Amino acid sequence: MKLLPNTKEIKVCILTSIHLVFDTRIFHREAKTLAKAGYKVILITCHNKEEVIDGIRMVPSSFPKNRFFRFFINSLKIFKLAMKQKASVYHFHDPELILVGFFLKFFTKAKIIYDVHEEVSKDILSKEWIPKYLRRIISIIFDFCEKQMAKKFDCIIAATPYIAKTFKQEKVVLVSNYPILEYFKKTKNSSVKNGIYTIIYCGDMTRVRGIKEIVQALKFIHCKQGIKLKLIGRVALKNFETEIRNIKEWNKVECFAWMPHEENIKHLLDADCGLVCFQPAPNQINAMPRKMFEYMAASLPVIASNFSLWKEIIEGNKCGICVDPLNPKEIAKAIDYLIEHPQDARRMGENGRKAILEKYNWENESVKLLNLYDKLVR
Repeated sequence: MKLLPNTKEIKVCILTSIHLVFDTRIFHREAKTLAKAGYKVILITCHNKEEVIDGIRMVPSSFPKNRFFRFFINSLKIFKLAMKQKASVYHFHDPELILVGFFLKFFTKAKIIYDVHEEVSKDILSKEWIPKYLRRIISIIFDFCEKQMAKKFDCIIAATPYIAKTFKQEKVVLVSNYPILEYFKKTKNSSVKNGIYTIIYCGDMTRVRGIKEIVQALKFIHCKQGIKLKLIGRVALKNFETEIRNIKEWNKVECFAWMPHEENIKHLLDADCGLVCFQPAPNQINAMPRKMFEYMAASLPVIASNFSLWKEIIEGNKCGICVDPLNPKEIAKAIDYLIEHPQDARRMGENGRKAILEKYNWENESVKLLNLYDKLVR
């Protein structure tokens, strides 16, 4: 990567209060890209010690014990840690840190970047821990406050085109969560291993992400081939975990906790197809899940929800099948098709890989990030 002039003395402080220390967008994509370009990068995150990893100085903040602690106590601690860094740019990733960003702008001369991963006001409408009668009013209040506060920041980075449109500001830059090609030099093995067809889902396991329907779909697969479903990620709610574990077909499931990105990719390369069957919740239908593009990068055919945007990507690139995510039988039918038509499945995987190499990759997106920083610091 070309070293931009005069970046060696520019200190960048990245802030997150909830994401894991090796979050793929924050650490692997953005922080590493900035560090390689010569910036002095500090990452304030949930970590257990101060250390330097891949040229990035990790500054530990507290692990969130509960929502109240995370929203108030931990945010105050992160603000104090951020002030000590005396950075030229503060780049924060969580909506609960909006006030932190606002006060950093007020008390320093630094540039402030708000990196928006999802449309939180829509996400609130699906939060099970918020009483239903409060969700809409909280959503409206948050949306108003977020848009007003965002006007004070120097730039908004949006993870999807839809998020970029919601801010209606000239200072919005789209930087998508596409795969890093360096991590996907290998692609999936060409044949089914040991006669077992492996389906994979990677990411948080919640109701709105369709995990229950994915497990139920195993009941309706007609092909006599052995089936295994790998679920990799965190289960958000204990009662939901109990619910899905009580499904009869759970004996065909291998469930893994969160793992480093490199290990995750190894599992992708051993799978035969990737699932991303989110339910049509307000925050999901215009999302662009990282996992969908990583399946494509690994040459896996993709079974995805039949949202308009996703159909444009999956069917437009002929790299998978779109289904009704609320219908386990339809999900099963798509899996049966891929098993019974291995040549079509292979072509879908190849088409997806080609699309990643040509357009959906981080190497293209990183140029946008570096151009933004170059404009801000100059």
